[in-house]
Order: sequence, then C-alpha cells, then structure tokens
Amino acid sequence: MDVNGKYTADGKEVLEYLGDPAHYPVSIRFGRPRLTSNEKLMLASMFHSLFAIGSQLSPEQGSSGIEMLETDTFKLHCFQTLTGIKFVVLADPRQSGIDSLLRKIYEIYSDFALKNPFYSLEMPIRCELFDQNLKLALEVAEKAGTFGPGS
Repeated sequence: MDVNGKYTADGKEVLEYLGDPAHYPVSIRFGRPRLTSNEKLMLASMFHSLFAIGSQLSPEQGSSGIEMLETDTFKLHCFQTLTGIKFVVLADPRQSGIDSLLRKIYEIYSDFALKNPFYSLEMPIRCELFDQNLKLALEVAEKAGTFGPGS
C-alpha cells in the first residue's frame, strides 16, 4: 500500500491501518514520494541534455555519453540502446550488478512494449504485462541485493 506522509493512498491514517490485525502481515518499504509525470519529464529532459553535453565534451572520440553518475547518496546508471532509447536506474552506491538489471529492463521493454501493436514509440508505455514484468524484475533484484556480475 502506498503511503504519503501519515496517510495511506485511500486517505486512512497509517497508525489506524496498522492497528487493525486484519492487515497483518504487513510489508513496509520506506522511500521518497513518487514523482509526478511533469517532474519525470523535466528530469528526463535535463538528463538528456547532460548526456548530450557529456558525449560532446568527452576527450574520447565517439563517446556514448554518461554511463554512470556517482554521488555520496546514489548512483545513476544509464544504458543507451543502439536505437537511442535510454534506460536510467537510480541505485544505492553500494549496489552492484546494475548493468545486468539495465539489460534485463531492455529485454522486458523489447518483449512487452515493442511487440505490443498498440504501443507508439516515444509515448508512455501503457501495457500491463510490461508493468508486471518490470515490477517482478525489480523486486527480484531488490531481494537479491545484487543483480549479477559486475557493475
């Protein structure tokens, strides 16, 4: 169940929800509030600009741009496909194997979005199978703690 502040998504107070034994067992995951669509678009366009600047300023000829951006609190990993689609993952700095996760996300995108006749390129992905498989891959990766060899 999503929680925003001290209220659940349906408007109940969290302590009231936790006080009801019918809701147990409870799985609690703390995190930041979800971004709105406008915030996602703004961040994506800002990253796209940084990516383009990075590839132009790179001393290495033919650089592919930013692959990883590391801070004290997170790592931003980017995987650009041959067709130019970028997949971005924010992860804990200690997390390993993000490259494998990015390839898995690309595989899910290829299988469930690109093969969907109702999906249009450069439009939001509105496909239940894509959402389910992406969520499953992220849950497996989060439980494992690592996503495979290297990062």
